Amino acid sequence: MWIPIAIIAIAVVLLIANHDGGTILGMADNQFAGLLYAAILVSVISAGMIRRQGGIGKAARNAAIWVLIILVLMTGYIFRYDLQDFGSRLSAGIIPGSPVSTMSVDGRNQVMLVRARNGHFEADGRLDGAPARFMVDTGASTVVLTHSNAEAAGIDTNALSYSIPVMTANGRALAARVTVAQLKIGDITRERVPALVAQDGRLSTSLLGMSFLDTLSGFEIRGDRLILTD
Repeated sequence: MWIPIAIIAIAVVLLIANHDGGTILGMADNQFAGLLYAAILVSVISAGMIRRQGGIGKAARNAAIWVLIILVLMTGYIFRYDLQDFGSRLSAGIIPGSPVSTMSVDGRNQVMLVRARNGHFEADGRLDGAPARFMVDTGASTVVLTHSNAEAAGIDTNALSYSIPVMTANGRALAARVTVAQLKIGDITRERVPALVAQDGRLSTSLLGMSFLDTLSGFEIRGDRLILTD
């Protein structure tokens, strides 16, 4: 009994480990999964019929338990992407700013943001590899970085020339021009993004302005969700 179970377990591991590979042993993933599913059912039913030491009732009960376990595992595998998407959406709802990466019907990367309690759309991203929180601002012509985010990204803020006037929530301030090597929001990445760095203490949250948004193929608001499309 344990030999077929071990073989099936190895097959399940192969299927999970190679879920993005396309083929396993010359078969497409879905074909391999179907064959594995049939093998599991045959093995479980056969084991239940052969092992009668505990009586037919016990064998049937054990077989039913195994069938249920296998069905749950296989269902989880089949709907793994839907479950991942659901988990991401749940995370975005619980933790505002957490970007949910999905794919559009035409194969483009998309990022969904959920409106925060303050009424704005915020996104946790990466700025030259360093974590940074952004507030989406379509009224800002460019990306504007807080002093601390710029420093965390490795920008030498002491060497900058703060000569460009900008308006922030804290009033009028001066900012310096920089070029961000890489800005990433979810699965959407942009290289060499024009940006400004605000003076220290003049901006509480970095702004995701049009110098980033204009590079997208589109963005739209659907209720409390903002969809960015690569």
